[in-house]
Amino acid sequence: MVFEYVLKQQGIDPKADLTIDQSIDFGATAAAFMGGDADFTVEFEPSATALEQEGEGYVVASLGVDSGYVPYTAFCALNSYIKKNPDVIQSVTNALQKGMDYTKSHTPAEIAKTIAPQFAETDESTIETIVRRYYEQDTWKDNLIFEETAFELLQDILQEAGELSERVPYENLVDTGYAKKAAK
Repeated sequence: MVFEYVLKQQGIDPKADLTIDQSIDFGATAAAFMGGDADFTVEFEPSATALEQEGEGYVVASLGVDSGYVPYTAFCALNSYIKKNPDVIQSVTNALQKGMDYTKSHTPAEIAKTIAPQFAETDESTIETIVRRYYEQDTWKDNLIFEETAFELLQDILQEAGELSERVPYENLVDTGYAKKAAK
């Protein structure tokens, strides 16, 4: 959806100007690309960096940069749970903010070393390359506050893709109080 949104923002009609094959299992798109089945592929990491390292392709653009800040990860809880467990919500939010603070205060090499055990199938130098790319793209925010502009962009993308039939008011769905407190 984000890829198609970015194409449309650049005046490209994804249905008329090119062919997008969405029948390939997501885990097999890099292999299909290497097999010559496409001129371009959309990849998450570490597949994008692996294609470069193997001399099979180049990262030519970042959907994250070209789309604007799209909140790929959000944490949701029922209002009833939040009301009964505000300390749990704040503790989780504080822990996530601590991770954001660590990311902003450490080098790509330090971050790669820290997260390497979570990516045992990927060598540390590749992880560092990926983290450095994210750093250079300013991928990570300073805080967890889900801004209204990001919420509207997400709804624009979903609506453009035909996945959202009715927009939801920001204030009806988003509570930034915990994130603001954690950011202090």
